[in-house]
Amino acid sequence: MDKIKVLVADDESRMRKLVKDFLVKRDFIVLEASDGEEALSYFYKEKDIALFILDVMMPKVNGWDVCKEIRQTSKVPIIMLTAKSAEDDELNGFDLGADEYITKPFSPKILVARAEALLRRSNAITEDAQILSSGGIELNKTARIVKVDGKNIDLSFKEFELLEYFMENVGIALTRERILDSVWNYDYYGDARTIDTHVKKLRSKIGEKGDLIKTVWGVGYKYTAGE
Repeated sequence: MDKIKVLVADDESRMRKLVKDFLVKRDFIVLEASDGEEALSYFYKEKDIALFILDVMMPKVNGWDVCKEIRQTSKVPIIMLTAKSAEDDELNGFDLGADEYITKPFSPKILVARAEALLRRSNAITEDAQILSSGGIELNKTARIVKVDGKNIDLSFKEFELLEYFMENVGIALTRERILDSVWNYDYYGDARTIDTHVKKLRSKIGEKGDLIKTVWGVGYKYTAGE
């Protein structure tokens, strides 16, 4: 199997080396970019990059803008790194399409674990397609395709995982904490607003089917198709 290629973009050479060393130990090929402009150059030149790890505060083009431009044409997993811990910054990252958001300083082992989890989900390979279907929504777990009334819907990785979790738990009131643990896992320390933001975007993307995801006040959410 070919080695997986990851791009690490950070203006701090020490940080790039730290992340690269841990990824190389896990047998990844690592490309390095010292600014956002260089990161975008790699994006357009290297067509087989499987994961982007982007620092937010980079010269020339910041991480937010790099993420936004990548998301215009690609669903490749993106992990954002930042020295800022403000909740609004984190939510902004998810709004732009980031799949993970990690605040510095962080454990390189946790970063690699999250990277591997994202890559497993984005490159799921099984012999038989696993399909969930209810309420006019069809979710193909193997091909990672979602159709609403037969029409393909573009979802981010986290939106896909969230919908999959809802569809696997029809009729069950799921707490935000349980959703965070099951969909984000790896001891994610985010706020419940992260869930609310993703549910809002998911509902919007699946149109009228968004009504199938009910808010359970004081608890969390429940997927109601087939009840």
